[in-house]
Amino acid sequence: MIYARYLKDGEERWGWIEGQKVGAVTGDPFGKHTRGGSVAELSEVALLAPCQPTKIIAVSNNFPGRAKEAGLEAPAVPQIFLKPPSAIIGPEQSIVLPPQSQQVEHEAELAVVIGQRARWVTPEDSLNYVLGFTCANDVTARDLETADRQLTRAKAFDTFCPLGPWIVTGLDPADLVIFCSVSGQVRQMTSTREMSFSIPQLVAFISSVMTLEPGDVILTGTPGGVGPLRDGDRIEIEIEGIGRLANAVKAAAV
Repeated sequence: MIYARYLKDGEERWGWIEGQKVGAVTGDPFGKHTRGGSVAELSEVALLAPCQPTKIIAVSNNFPGRAKEAGLEAPAVPQIFLKPPSAIIGPEQSIVLPPQSQQVEHEAELAVVIGQRARWVTPEDSLNYVLGFTCANDVTARDLETADRQLTRAKAFDTFCPLGPWIVTGLDPADLVIFCSVSGQVRQMTSTREMSFSIPQLVAFISSVMTLEPGDVILTGTPGGVGPLRDGDRIEIEIEGIGRLANAVKAAAV
């Protein structure tokens, strides 16, 4: 099943996607809901970020290639941090380069969308608490990360968490190709099988730290190949079995 949030006739709605058809969903996928008939062509609606989480939990250095690229050792346990929900944008919305940074970089990632409240779940049971998966971009002001020696400011700017284009349920996340290009240049391409910590391990670990609520998002780490974003770029992130998340990049108007 593919669930999407979309804008039509000035109204935000939940729907299902099948091919180029958009259908109605009464309620939302995190609770009781019903599937209705087709209401529009995909080209007739504007897709929104596919969920509105209470929190975004991101994982650092979960691909050995990225850890090596950053000059770091692979972590013994998952390294997690938080991004604010105010950073979220949807497909085809613009990533805005803040004037405070001269080195903004992309990080293509598989995002986990939690389906029901999870606390102290086991790796074996963890996927039962997952609604589905979407594409994400953990945009980072790398120079501010270095200057601050911590992640909050570098990761938290408005527009620094594109999500989309929709949520795909019933997907096995163990071996999915993650692909990223910037203005037609391939930057990142690897499989989730290269992760140091699997999706079930991450969900279990994070749920041992904090309660995960329906709609919360876990960004599961980026592979090697991160690089700069410039005014006028167009970044496309594609994950096998999910689809493509595309966003323009523009400088802030100051």
